[in-house]
Amino acid sequence: MLVQWSWAVLALIHVLPALALFKPTLLTSLYGAQAGSTTYLLLHHRAALFVGVFVACIWALLRPESRQLAVAVVGFSMLSFLVLYAMGGMPESLRVIAIADLIGLPFWVVVAWQAFRATGP
Repeated sequence: MLVQWSWAVLALIHVLPALALFKPTLLTSLYGAQAGSTTYLLLHHRAALFVGVFVACIWALLRPESRQLAVAVVGFSMLSFLVLYAMGGMPESLRVIAIADLIGLPFWVVVAWQAFRATGP
């Protein structure tokens, strides 16, 4: 049950940035990007990628055989952002995103451990 709840939490963490694909005005409130800018376009594309991360979480919740790939996708998304955030000087404007990813890391560790643990010969 812990694994299912962990996948659900990971999906919830990614749902808001994914919703920006369908409601682009969220890009301004979430990231401060102005409509019509190239940054806005790039962040809109980022929202499309987050739909993929969200779908991977839901799929893994429902289909255990997909969990290893979903762990890789979700982990790469969260960990790469945290590394880039740290390398970029931890800008205040992105702190909420970093906190959300940090909150998600223990849940990711749970699902990663379950997906890759040895199950015997």
